[in-house]
Amino acid sequence: MYLLDTSTLSELIKRRPNTALIERLRAQPAEALLTSAICVMELRYGAWLRPDHEVFWRRLQQELLTRVRVISFGEPEALAAGELLAHLKRTGRPVGVEDVLIGATARTHNLIVVTHNLKHFTPLPGVRSEDWLVV
Repeated sequence: MYLLDTSTLSELIKRRPNTALIERLRAQPAEALLTSAICVMELRYGAWLRPDHEVFWRRLQQELLTRVRVISFGEPEALAAGELLAHLKRTGRPVGVEDVLIGATARTHNLIVVTHNLKHFTPLPGVRSEDWLVV
């Protein structure tokens, strides 16, 4: 099962989304495609920076968020995130907190992160990631 990162979700709303990504998504059963509440926050943030934020947000909801199950961020994910942040601090490899939270969600639920930003997730122990935008 897969956790779609914000970079993957954002690709899907482009005028011409990556065909390799579309093919990989179509090959998966709908129940195998999930995202994190953290990704929803990132999408909302991006939408609200736009002048047409309300219209764009409705589009994101209709075209993306109705097609994936959103996993909430709770205590199990927070505990995993704390461990990941401590590991990154010890190894001197900073990663954005949002990506740590997404990675913690994937690790907690045994999901593979589908992202175009592999470098954000490879330093996270126990977090598997794949880039479906690469042919």
